[in-house]
This record gives sequence, structure tokens and C-alpha cells, in this order.
Amino acid sequence: MPKPEKTSPSVATKASQVLRTPGASAAAKSVAASALSQAGTSKTTSAKVAATAAKTLDSAKASTVAKTIAGSVLTQKTKK
Repeated sequence: MPKPEKTSPSVATKASQVLRTPGASAAAKSVAASALSQAGTSKTTSAKVAATAAKTLDSAKASTVAKTIAGSVLTQKTKK
């Protein structure tokens, strides 16, 4: 059985910073909140947050930090 993915401490720190940034988009904050809720647990990403994370990765406007967090969240999506 594969080892469940978890949010790394560095990604959790970045997610915390995004949540405290007043100008961060709602999508970035949603993905960051998901990443933080999964730090140190075996929780998985919901389909709704995964879709938001995928859009963040595709966005030209998203920051590198937001894309890093989105990538982490997507690796924690339940595999079907």
C-alpha cells in the first residue's frame, strides 16, 4: 500500500503566509486552507478543492507560492 502524502512543513508555512495575505485570491486561500488542514494528517483533498488547485496551476496570474501549494494539494487527492 502506498504511503499517504502529507503537506510538508515548508508548504504548510507558505500556506499560512497565503492565508495571512490580505490581497490573496479566494482560490489561493481555499487551496492554502486545504493544505494546512492536511499537514500532519492522512486527510485527502476533496474534488472541489482539487479542481480549484488545478485551475491555480493553469493560471498565468497565480504566484509561484500558490502553484507550489496547489501542487502539494493535488498530490493528496484520493486516487480512484
